[in-house]
Amino acid sequence: MLLQLNNIAEIESAHLAIHEHISAQKDWFFAEEGSAPLALGRDEFDFSVAHRRLIFSCWTESGSRSWHIKAWSSTGDKLILKASRRMGAEAATLELVPRASAKAMVASIAAARHARCEKLAQIVAQPSVGEFLAEDREPGPEPLLPGAKIESAVLSAGMRRDQPGRYARIVLRLPHSRVAVTGIVAQSDARNVDSFFSSALLWFHRLQSRPTRPFIEKLIMVVEHNIAEGARQRHALLRDSLRRAIDLLEIDESWQKLLTLRPFERKQLWRKRLARFPSIPEDQTGERVKRIIAQAPHAVDVVRSRHGQTLRYHGLPFARVRRVMEKDRIWFGIEGSRRRMLDDYHQPDWAKLFRDLETYRTESCRDRKHWLYRAAGEAWLESILRRDISKLDPGLVVAPLHAQFRTSHGGAFGASGARPIDLLALRHDGRLAVIELKVSEDREHVFQGVDYWRRVEGHRRRGHISTAKLFGERELSDESPLVYLVAPARRFHPSCATLARTIAPDIEIYRFDINEDWRAGVRVVRRERVNA
Repeated sequence: MLLQLNNIAEIESAHLAIHEHISAQKDWFFAEEGSAPLALGRDEFDFSVAHRRLIFSCWTESGSRSWHIKAWSSTGDKLILKASRRMGAEAATLELVPRASAKAMVASIAAARHARCEKLAQIVAQPSVGEFLAEDREPGPEPLLPGAKIESAVLSAGMRRDQPGRYARIVLRLPHSRVAVTGIVAQSDARNVDSFFSSALLWFHRLQSRPTRPFIEKLIMVVEHNIAEGARQRHALLRDSLRRAIDLLEIDESWQKLLTLRPFERKQLWRKRLARFPSIPEDQTGERVKRIIAQAPHAVDVVRSRHGQTLRYHGLPFARVRRVMEKDRIWFGIEGSRRRMLDDYHQPDWAKLFRDLETYRTESCRDRKHWLYRAAGEAWLESILRRDISKLDPGLVVAPLHAQFRTSHGGAFGASGARPIDLLALRHDGRLAVIELKVSEDREHVFQGVDYWRRVEGHRRRGHISTAKLFGERELSDESPLVYLVAPARRFHPSCATLARTIAPDIEIYRFDINEDWRAGVRVVRRERVNA
């Protein structure tokens, strides 16, 4: 049972109890829902009380992270934490498990997912276990695939060798054909729909490449209700031949019944009602902010929002600005550390932070393992391109350029898993360009870029971009946006070309390979169309 933290007494008591609990173990595994466990030493995470809140901080593969703990419980050796980040925009369930118990935990998770995989195979193949629901008639005992037998039902490969996979990999044998079936057997999250599609299509591609007869020519993708909408949207963007080979089914909450999802046609994507773009905040850079920028104008930039401004050093946020009573109030501190107000008392701390950024957050840093150098790599690349996007493509207008652009109001992730767009730019010929940046291998690169294309194209067709004057008085072309996938040459995922070819050819996707030492300056070493 989770213990809620509603007052300072409960927070202090929880802090003491958790400290005693974690002191007994040296090595731990940290897991955030939807991600693989991360090995941590006792000195690599911390619990603290600040501003009447219990704060959990640790280092992850994405850099330093901090969470506000709202509830907790201890189950055996395991700690379960209900937490939030980014002023409540992101909620998560966190787990801390002693490494000594990790093998047992992994085995338990693997067994549960295997059981769910086998159950899914039975539901799809056997009418005695599940019922097939068509959209135009009542539930009946008719099997989805008459005469189907289960040939194999296994889990996909995990993110690491010692981790169980998240997806079912089922092959059903029919009298004269074979069918592939896949579904999510871990916790389903709207933010993971791109990962699911990428994994499913790569598996389907491998199966079709095998010489085993009869050949597999159909893929059934089973989704839960919370990702059904996102799945239909992505399905509509695939090549016609692939769309015809894929059926989408929704499984109910009790995992007993299936519902056929009628696929979207492309024109249906544009019928969905969209809110107008949030207004672009005015530039209200105060004198204090200007003085900070002047300390390192080559490195410091400002990201504006409705609630204030964020100062970044080569893309790494290090100060927040809020206007209170007609005055700029500035708080500083790297995410994961305690934030302090920029005043005379904290001036030495401010000076030290700035010295550290100048020493380690630079392309000439000798300590390439320092966390200030390694953190927020994509934001660093974005900050370079924001200064001169023509380094990527001379055909792009240098300004205005919109970074971390949101196509709707709300937090970091909406109900459909919507993320902010890395860069939204305009070409001199009036055509929009949706730019997705990566600095390390990411299998979701293609589908993230294409989903951004869908959202921007929906707004373009409604005239929202022109009405909001996102690019001033420049006239927009009556053509759909281009998709630019950008990464260092050796950091594109090996599956990029295969996944790009699954996308409809009228969505123009370009791959930009940049130099590996991009921190010293971006150069495009190769550009090619990847889904012609």
